[in-house]
Amino acid sequence: MDSMAVFRVDVLEQEKIYNIYLNIRNRSDYPNSNLWLFVDVISPSGKAMHQKVDCVLADEAGKWLGSGWGDLFHVKVPLMRDVKFAEEGAYTFRIVHGMRKEDLEGIHNIGLRLEEAKLPEIE
Repeated sequence: MDSMAVFRVDVLEQEKIYNIYLNIRNRSDYPNSNLWLFVDVISPSGKAMHQKVDCVLADEAGKWLGSGWGDLFHVKVPLMRDVKFAEEGAYTFRIVHGMRKEDLEGIHNIGLRLEEAKLPEIE
């Protein structure tokens, strides 16, 4: 809880539309089916947006979602879809967990993925 994951993303073109994902890897000994995260997005000019995200890692039967190998599983959680950034420059994403326990045993790592959104084809 006292550790923060920080990612810096350079946005070079305001015209592009993006999808943003959280990549979470957990081991099979993680005791919960979800992970609450608090995400702050800070623009180049310092404007901040705060978001609380419930990352579902297992289904109701306790089966881990996503892909896995051995006792390690990977889930790609949508954070924001069809985002058009208001400014060009460096955006900072700060992520901290919001679970009741301070130490999260079983969470291996977390990442951030920014993908250019594919627009639907017009016929």
